[in-house]
Formats: sequence, structure tokens, C-alpha cells
Amino acid sequence: MPRIPELTPEQMDPDQKTVFDDIMSGPRGSLRGPFHAWLHSPKLADPAQKLGAFCRFSSSLPKRLSELAIIVIARHWCAQFEWYAHAPEAIEAGVSAEAVEAIRVKTKPELSKPDEVLIYGFVSELLETRTVSQKTYQQAEKVLGHRGIVDLVGVVGYYCLVSATLNVFDMPLPDGEDPPLSP
Repeated sequence: MPRIPELTPEQMDPDQKTVFDDIMSGPRGSLRGPFHAWLHSPKLADPAQKLGAFCRFSSSLPKRLSELAIIVIARHWCAQFEWYAHAPEAIEAGVSAEAVEAIRVKTKPELSKPDEVLIYGFVSELLETRTVSQKTYQQAEKVLGHRGIVDLVGVVGYYCLVSATLNVFDMPLPDGEDPPLSP
């Protein structure tokens, strides 16, 4: 049960309704995940959902790499809903099911593609140390370029916000779904 009530459209003020309509008419088409909580602060919800739409649908990163980054973040935060939503997306985008399962159970995945090794290492290092080494940065620069690194850092920042929101407000999984992650 979430700690914060879900607003119905009838309960929303004009600013909340505007953000709600933007989300519903955008590529997501639903208010899953952090959006019910964010709608309580529409001035946060609006730029956050726009940043999320960019990170998820328009960044320079291929979907396979952004979804890999997202599940590494979800696992780090033990964000149940984020994992539930993005692990299947990662597999569909081309990350091996074995790698996804390894990340889920907190073991280092065996990744065969050099760009996946880079993303896993970059995101893991950033989450663990709050920065990346010069060596990691230079490797990322060769593979992703400056724009790709900026977009990757944006994905990490955005999905850390999403994960914190999900955890703080105890946003639920869909009915009947068991938590996929252990602490």
C-alpha cells in the first residue's frame, strides 16, 4: 500500500491535471511507477516526467544499453517496481536473460558485448563511488562520446530519483506480483 494517496483526475488541481494529461498522452500512456507520488508536486512532476521521457525514449544511448543501466540502478536501490518494469525491457532490447538474472541476484553478469561491459562497469562504479575513474571515463568516451556520457549520467540521475521515489512512497507492484528483488 503506498504511503501517499493516488489522486484521481477529479481530485487534481489544474496544474496536476495538466501534468496528468501530458503523461497520459505521451509515450508512457499510464501513471505507473513514481508518477502518482510526483503529481502531489506538479512543479516537480512536469520537468521530471519530461526528463524521464527523454532518458527512456530519446537519449543517444541504444535502448539495450539504457535498459541495462536502468536495471543496474534498480538493483542498487532495490527498487522493486523499477526492476519489474525494466528487466523484461532489457531482455527484449537484447540484454541476455542470464545477465539480467545475475544482476537480480547481485552477481557480476557475464556480458559478451564490450559496450554492455562498459555500461555495467560505468553505472556500477558511479553508484558505488559517486564518480568514475579516469580510466572508466576514457573508455566511455571512446565508446559513447561526450553526448553519450552526458546522456548516461542523466539516465543514472533520473532513475535514482525514480528509485528513491518508489522506495520512499512504497509504490506498489501490480496486484498479484511478488517482489522480484531481495534486499
